[in-house]
Amino acid sequence: MTPSKMTLAGPAILFCPADRPDRYAKAMERADSVIVDLEDAVTPEQKQAAREHLRAWCEDPKNHTMLTADPVRFIVRVNSPSSEFFADDMQILQSVPVQIVMLPKTESPEDVDRLVAELPEVAVVALCESAAGVARSLEIARHPAVVAMMWGAEDLLASIGGFSSRLPDGRYRDVARAARATVLLHASASGKASIDSINTDFSDTSGLAEEARDASDSGFTFKACIHPAQCGIIRQAYAPTPEEVRYARDLLAAVNESRGAVNFRGTMVDDPLIRHAENLLRRSGAS
Repeated sequence: MTPSKMTLAGPAILFCPADRPDRYAKAMERADSVIVDLEDAVTPEQKQAAREHLRAWCEDPKNHTMLTADPVRFIVRVNSPSSEFFADDMQILQSVPVQIVMLPKTESPEDVDRLVAELPEVAVVALCESAAGVARSLEIARHPAVVAMMWGAEDLLASIGGFSSRLPDGRYRDVARAARATVLLHASASGKASIDSINTDFSDTSGLAEEARDASDSGFTFKACIHPAQCGIIRQAYAPTPEEVRYARDLLAAVNESRGAVNFRGTMVDDPLIRHAENLLRRSGAS
C-alpha cells in the first residue's frame, strides 16, 4: 500500500508509551489503532531504551507478521524535527516495518519533508499543536505524504503564552475550539482524515462521551485517547443510535420516492440534509 492510499483504523486511537512494550499488545487489543509514543510519554533518559524496546517488539516474528498484514493499526510518534532526538528516531525506524508515523509539532510542509527524506515510504499523521502549525495547517494537509491531521491543545496554549486549554467546567476555551475547527476544516478540504485531540481527564467519562460525540457529529474521522477505558466510550459515541439510523433511512427513502421537494416529518429536506443522512449511515456501516 502506497503512503497516499494508507488509512488508519478507528475511531478510537490509543497512545501507548514506547518504553512500556508490555502494554503494546494490550493497547492493540483495546483500541482500533495504537500510537506508540517516543515523544512526550518518554523521558529523555529513557528514549534510547524505548527505541530498542520498539525495535525488539517489531522484530518478534508474531508481531512482525501482524505489522505486515495490518499496518494501519500501528503508528509511531517520533520526536519533532527540531528535537535533538529526531535523528536517532529516524535511524531506528529505518529498521522496523512501521508504515505510519506521527510527526509532532508540525509547523510547515518542510517539517514533513524532513521526515519523508529519512523515511520515504511512510505515511504521515501531522500533529499541529502550535500557533504556527495551526496557521499553516492547510499547507501541511496538502502534502502528499500526509494521510491524517491531528490537533493538540496543551502545546498550542503554551505556544501562545496561555496555561490552560479548558474552562473550569471542562469545555475548551475559544482559542482551542478555533484551532480544533481549523485543523478539521483544512484536513477535510484536503481530503485527509482528521483526529480529535485527547481528553486527559480519564475519570470524566461523561465529559469524554460528550466530547467524542461532538467530534463524530462535527466530522472528525477519529478521536485519540490516553487510557484503554476511554476506547469503548469513544466507539459508543461514534456509533449512531438505532433511532438515528432509522430516521436517516426513512428520510432517504422519502427522498427517493419523491419527484420534488420533500417535507419529511415537518422539515423541508434539501441537499445538505440528504448528505447528513448519507454520512450518518456511512458512519454506522448501514446501507
